[in-house]
Amino acid sequence: MLNQSEKYTKLIKEEALQLGFMSCGISRAEFLEEEAPRLEQWLNENRNGEMSYMENHFDKRLNPSLLVPGAKSVVSLLLNYYPNEFQREDSYKVSKYAYGRDYHFVIKDKLKSLLHFINEEIGEVHGRAFVDSAPVLDKAWAAKSGLGWVGKNSNLLSKKVGSFFFIAELIIDLELEYDTPVTDHCGSCTACIDACPTDAIYEPYKVDGSKCISYYTIELKDSIPESEKGKFEDWMFGCDICQDVCPWNRFSKPHSEPLFDPHPDLLQMTKQDWEEITRETFSEIFRKSAVKRTKYQGLKRNINFLD
Repeated sequence: MLNQSEKYTKLIKEEALQLGFMSCGISRAEFLEEEAPRLEQWLNENRNGEMSYMENHFDKRLNPSLLVPGAKSVVSLLLNYYPNEFQREDSYKVSKYAYGRDYHFVIKDKLKSLLHFINEEIGEVHGRAFVDSAPVLDKAWAAKSGLGWVGKNSNLLSKKVGSFFFIAELIIDLELEYDTPVTDHCGSCTACIDACPTDAIYEPYKVDGSKCISYYTIELKDSIPESEKGKFEDWMFGCDICQDVCPWNRFSKPHSEPLFDPHPDLLQMTKQDWEEITRETFSEIFRKSAVKRTKYQGLKRNINFLD
C-alpha cells in the first residue's frame, strides 16, 4: 500500500510522461551547498563574459525557498529535442535545440498543465514553473534527482538518452518521495574537450562561458574577436560540437513534439542562401524560434564572420 507522498509522486511522474516529458525526477528543495563555491569561483574568474545576469540573484540560484516560500520539492523534467531531420551539409549551422518553436513557450505550457493537474488531483499546492529564464541551476537539480550526471562538457548526460534535451523545473511546497543521484559515466573519455575548437572546456567539468561558440553567436552583442576567426566550423547560431561527439548521444532518439519540427526551408538552405537572407525570410523561418534572440542583424554578423 502506497503512503500519501508515494502516491502523489507516482501521480506526478505519470502525468509528466503523459504531457510528453521524457523523464521526471524529484529532489528535496534545499540549499545547494556543493554548487555555491563553484558558482562563486566561476563568476569571480569572469567565465560568464557579458552574461552579467549570471551575477544577479546569487542566493536565489542556490536556495529554492527564496523562489517559492515553503518549498519542499524540486520536480525536474527533461524534454527531448533531438530532430528527425538535419540541415544539409553545405550550410551554416543552427544548434538543434533552435530548429523549431522556441522551447520556453512549449515547455512553459506543459509545466502550467502539470501544476494545474497537481492542484486538481492533490489539492492546493503552491509552486512556480521554471524554464531557463529564472535563477535556477537546472543541471544541478536534474542531477540531484537522478536524471543524469553533469559531464565534462558541463551538460547533463544520461546513459539512456544522451544530452539533446531541455531541462525544466517545478518548485512546489509539497513533500514527495525523493530520487537519488546517479554515478558519473564519463570515465577517461575526453571527446568533448578534444573537439571544442575554441578551448572553452578549459578543464574537465569546467566551461568558460565567454569562449563558447554559443556565447559568441548568441550572447555577445559586440563584434566577435578576430582571434576566433576560422574556429567556428560553420556554426552561425549556437553550437552542438561537444554534444555531437559525446559517445552517450548515440542513444539519442528523435523527439515526438510537432512544435519542435523545423520550418522546411531551414533544412534546405545552402551557405549562399544564408549569405543572401533577407529580413522577410529571417522573419518567416524563425517566426517563433529561439533564433529571434540574435535578431536579423546578429545572424548577419555571425554569417559574415564565417564567410
